[in-house]
Amino acid sequence: MKQGDPEKVGDFDVLVGLIGRGIKQSRTPSMHMAEARAQGGRCDYHLMDMDDEELGSVSLEAVLEKVEADGFAGVNVTYPYKIKVMALLDELSANASAVGAVNTVIFRDGRRTGHNTDLWGFAESFRRGLRDVKRDHALLIGAGGAGVAVAHGLADCCKVGRLSIHDVDPARAEALAEHVSKRWGTQVNPVSDLAALVSEDRPDGVVNATPVGMDKLPGSAFPTELLKPEMWVADVVYFPLETELLKAAKARGCRVLSGAGMAVFQAVRAFELFTGRPADPERMRATFDAFVQKPKEMAGP
Repeated sequence: MKQGDPEKVGDFDVLVGLIGRGIKQSRTPSMHMAEARAQGGRCDYHLMDMDDEELGSVSLEAVLEKVEADGFAGVNVTYPYKIKVMALLDELSANASAVGAVNTVIFRDGRRTGHNTDLWGFAESFRRGLRDVKRDHALLIGAGGAGVAVAHGLADCCKVGRLSIHDVDPARAEALAEHVSKRWGTQVNPVSDLAALVSEDRPDGVVNATPVGMDKLPGSAFPTELLKPEMWVADVVYFPLETELLKAAKARGCRVLSGAGMAVFQAVRAFELFTGRPADPERMRATFDAFVQKPKEMAGP
């Protein structure tokens, strides 16, 4: 059948994948494959973990060329390639262009188009999980591929009054602050001293958009001793679901939001891009929640 044909309800077959590092625990394949089965079709979803020995010397460009040649409908892209991949594409969707990062690539008619489903994924998760929190001032930790989407989501969809951005690379935080401020008119400032910020201008909430907290990168990008009970805390990491930051925040009495919602809702949008068919968010969330993590050999976003 023709890829993306919206008239056909079932009997479709799509080949897709995920490119990233440290992704063996990813629940994304299960969500896409189960949703395709529920709609009467088939999704063959491959993980391409660039940390694997056989891919250690292979470039991102070479992987894209191979999967496109092999007939993939598209791929998801995660850490650390969401920005780097843009140089290898023919065009960007309006959403990806505005955000400045890509997490979904579609191959069609000999062209590669980059999309960003992370922004809506985070915003929808925030809307459902932290609907009534105070958001006069929020702090974002991380200005990389996930961080740029979260920053736009906080400014646009979540209607944060002011946004502070911290990154280990101050220049990257400054560039993102300027970009988001110009795009949405929100007051956005790069910050370097987190302790001073919390002491002098405590944010209502904190979002971790770095990979710190993942199983392979344990720890917290935000100093947990700076947490206050009045703050809300969100994390984009979902393996583990309870990162060190979220565990400390819960113990301190903060409202918390795990990375599960963002992972599910970005997949909902990506599924539609891959197949041309809307996905059922509740069904995909049920698949996510039912996923049984096994020891390290099963070791994603």
